[in-house]
Amino acid sequence: MARFHSLEVTDIRRDTRDAVVVTLKPEEADADAFTFIQGQYLTFRRDFDGEELRRSYSICAGLDEGCLRVGIKRVEGGAFSTFANEQLKVGDRLDVMKPMGRFFTELDPANAKSYLGFAGGSGITPVLSIIKTVLAREPESTFTLIYANRQTSSIMFREELEDLKNRYLGRFSLIHILETEAQEIDLFTGRIDAEKMEMLFRLWIDADEVDTAFICGPEPMMLTIADSLRAHGLSDEQIRFELFASSQPGRAKARAKSEAAAAAAGTCEVSVMLDGTTRSFQMEKDGRSVLEAAIENSMDAPFSCKAGVCSTCRAKVIEGEVEMETNHALEDYEVRAGYVLSCQCLPVSDKVVISYDE
Repeated sequence: MARFHSLEVTDIRRDTRDAVVVTLKPEEADADAFTFIQGQYLTFRRDFDGEELRRSYSICAGLDEGCLRVGIKRVEGGAFSTFANEQLKVGDRLDVMKPMGRFFTELDPANAKSYLGFAGGSGITPVLSIIKTVLAREPESTFTLIYANRQTSSIMFREELEDLKNRYLGRFSLIHILETEAQEIDLFTGRIDAEKMEMLFRLWIDADEVDTAFICGPEPMMLTIADSLRAHGLSDEQIRFELFASSQPGRAKARAKSEAAAAAAGTCEVSVMLDGTTRSFQMEKDGRSVLEAAIENSMDAPFSCKAGVCSTCRAKVIEGEVEMETNHALEDYEVRAGYVLSCQCLPVSDKVVISYDE
């Protein structure tokens, strides 16, 4: 089960005007817990004015770099991202959960695959980890990255991406699309929309050659790209998503009740399995999530975004029925197997049993 560990900040490097790259070091006893897979993220915890905030940031290091590193872009009004960009110092310690997430595919040195990546803004962070690892561990594979930003000055990891392009000539292709800056090729100016995707496939991308596509960025951009990929023959199994949650406001204070939840109003007996222990309690079917009820009943259930974006609160429904309001993190096969995002789960049946230990 996910628990917080104290990690030391060993390096802070400013990458753009409003983004820093933070290197972290776990205690020797916790080193194994922070072995990660390319594309995973870390969840951080910190108190601000007496309120605990949790935020998730993707690991940007490749597996072979021998370090743990995240990129943190400042969000307007964001407490944690502002703290990291303005106040965090080398030598400070941060509470961090072990790496989580499934934004990756299994790698094999014998593979000769063609990977395609789309990133928007800080969505480059997990994609960068994937690119570095693929290029290093699959010497016959290639990677094409299409990276969207407002302007040149906002491009995160710009020098690092250029170094990768020079190091892996013929294997790594990089296309920058800038919203507000004109470029030599008109196609590379503006936003990524359906028309631009069509032109990219017509002029630059051979869809028949793509084995796996990774997409990370704002939801509207991701949906547009995914629709275009499907229209050009890629299956859902070939498309991997990661919606970054930096601007997610969390759950709305006034929730819209579904018809199913409204019809099942009343109370529910909930049993939660966590760290090998089962706790039971009663909760009202009043729009609160199972996660919220568990926390109110003094359970240290794992969570981060509370917006259905990350998968930190992933659990399995063992008995009963719930309705999941939002899901940006679980694959269809996981949902079919009974997994849910507990921050988005409203109980429908009179008894629900969920497990965080599965």
